[in-house]
Order: sequence, then C-alpha cells, then structure tokens
Amino acid sequence: MEMELQLRRKAWREGVRDGVPIALGYFAVAFSLGIAGRNAGLTPGQGFIISILNHASAGEYAGITAIAAAAPYWELAITILITNARYLLMSCALSQKFAPETSLWHRIGVGFGITDEIFGVTMARPGAMEPRYTYGAMAVSIPSWALGTALGITAGNILPLRVVSALSVALYGMFLAIIIPPARKDRVVGALVFLSFFCSFTLGKAAGALRLEWLTGGTRVILLTLLLAGGAAALFPVKEEENHGR
Repeated sequence: MEMELQLRRKAWREGVRDGVPIALGYFAVAFSLGIAGRNAGLTPGQGFIISILNHASAGEYAGITAIAAAAPYWELAITILITNARYLLMSCALSQKFAPETSLWHRIGVGFGITDEIFGVTMARPGAMEPRYTYGAMAVSIPSWALGTALGITAGNILPLRVVSALSVALYGMFLAIIIPPARKDRVVGALVFLSFFCSFTLGKAAGALRLEWLTGGTRVILLTLLLAGGAAALFPVKEEENHGR
C-alpha cells in the first residue's frame, strides 16, 4: 500500500514537472486570446470561466467570435462542438492506455482535461497510464491558461500584438519537444508525423482548388487523423502487452 502511494505521488510530481512548460506556453497564447475576448466585450471573470471549462484555443476563439457576432446559443454550442471534436479522438486513444481496473471517475477526470499538449505528454509515457500524472499536468497548465485569458482581457490592447505573437512561439517549440523523441525512437511514428505534416499542408493549400473551403482547420485535422491513424493502426498494430506493459 505504501509503495503504491509513493508511485502515485511520483506520478503527480512528474505530471506537474512536465506541465510547467505547457503552462508557460499556454499563458502566452491565452493572453492573445484574452485580447480578442476583450474586443468581444468579455470581462476578465468571464474569460477566466470560459478558459477553465474549455481548454482549446481554436474552440475558444470560435466561441468568442460567435459571441462578438451575437450568435444564438445553439449556434455557439454547435460551433464549439465541431471545433473541439478532435478531442473525442484523443480520448479514444487515451482510453487504450488505461489499466483495466481504472475507475470511471478517473476516466472522466482525465477526459475533462485533455488538450493537445497534455495528450502528447501523456501518450509519450511508457506503460499503462497513471491518471495522477495527467492530473499533475492539468493542475499547472489549465489554471495558467485561464489566468492568461483573464489578464489578456485586462490588458486589452496595451501590449503590441507583435510581442504577444512572439511569446506564443514557445508553444510550437513545446510541440516539437513532444513529437521528436518518439519519432526518433520509432520509424513508423516518425514517418507518420512527417506524412501528417505533408498532408495537412497540402490539403490546406489545395482546399480552394478542390472547393473544400467549407472544411474548417479543425475538421481537416479530424479527417486526416482518422485516415492516417486508422491506416497506421491497421498496418502496424501495437501488441497488447506492449501497450500496457511497464
């Protein structure tokens, strides 16, 4: 029992440690999002609540845009649902890493806090997933996201937009730090990462010529994820013992 408690505490500490760089990147991006929220008439408190409940830049920006346009509630809900639909896929992927005895409440708790970056660091950990690791990453990154939004609304347009955009570059560096190690370790993962970049870039550029302007960026990501991840899973399946082994 004591050993299990120590392992849980260790997982929590490691989650907090890995969540710190995520929190720093989130703060910069959320700050710029807060400026957009301020222009839409949101108060710092409203921005904080929105960000603590919806941890997605694309989804929040779409929601803020709908609020600024005085869209009805049903349109706001559908817009955010479609924009954030990729997290359904991430949750399905994470469910494969849970130990069979993991409770439903832990599964719901982890699902609530899934973001692109938290998903990345969680999936990169070997063996079965320990929910307390994800909770640790969530504990520092999500409040930082919400605080950045609130302070961005407070600051308004005081800071030059170039400064805020420069700060957000840290988030892209964090993405590279997440995907490069597993890509170097596994050739299949590396090839899939390169192929996903290529397909996403090509589809984005060819959307106009193919008359696919109605496909949003989030929808394109979902379709490519289903196609590429499904194909890779069929061609290169991961053995059960490799997925859950420690």
